[in-house]
Amino acid sequence: QAEVTILSISLESEGATALLTDPKQPEKALLRLHQKTATSLLNTSPHALTDSNNDCKLSQASGGTVLDEESADSMHNNDVPSAGSEDNCSICMSTFTDKIMLVCKHEFCKDCLEQSKESMGPICPLCRNVFGLVEGNQPDGTMDYAKSPHSLPGYPNCGRITITYCIPNGRQTEKHPNPGQFFTGLNRVAFLPDNKEGNKVLHLLERAFAQKLIFTVGTSRTTGYDNQVTWNDIHHKTSIHGGKERYGYPDPDYLTRVKEELKAKGIM
Repeated sequence: QAEVTILSISLESEGATALLTDPKQPEKALLRLHQKTATSLLNTSPHALTDSNNDCKLSQASGGTVLDEESADSMHNNDVPSAGSEDNCSICMSTFTDKIMLVCKHEFCKDCLEQSKESMGPICPLCRNVFGLVEGNQPDGTMDYAKSPHSLPGYPNCGRITITYCIPNGRQTEKHPNPGQFFTGLNRVAFLPDNKEGNKVLHLLERAFAQKLIFTVGTSRTTGYDNQVTWNDIHHKTSIHGGKERYGYPDPDYLTRVKEELKAKGIM
């Protein structure tokens, strides 16, 4: 019993579920699973069972899902492993209906994927890869920028880019928390170094703004007021000085971080 429990914990950490494949003979299937588990545990060190970063992968075998070295090697040769069984959707855990395979190789029922897309956007529920154009609920507004020869702390050999955002007051739509109610707009200024990487980030931010991803409507983290236009998890440097703690420069890792935040929204 203890051995089977340890295996189930290991499988849950990988985001998968061990399913018995012989419902007509549950005792026999459970025995096979127990035998597979015992063999796996004898060949696996305690460190490998508890280390969430080990290379041990999941493979399908007779009677259940087990861990072994052969499956680890084979999984390294695949782009992305599927978290569900071959015949079941990973969202509803039932047999596929109108199966759709994404670019990342994960498969789902058509209706399940549509429901996921409505709530999360065109993002794979398993690996978070973007498979379509993500559009947010940012209210209408403007984004402008200007370049200056004045440098930013940490970037002495180039000028700076000043971005100006303007979102006027307006009324919320069905995409916002309180449709029909008014929201309070904002004006924000942000800064980037005028070098190759800074200009790359500028163009990514322009795309994100066009896809309505820079801002959203919700509760202000600064004031606590509702129905406010707020940042939408794409961090900006709104100060020239003060370092990371004060949303300013120097911050040598900022450009890398903001590109990762943009990538998470499908902007890359």
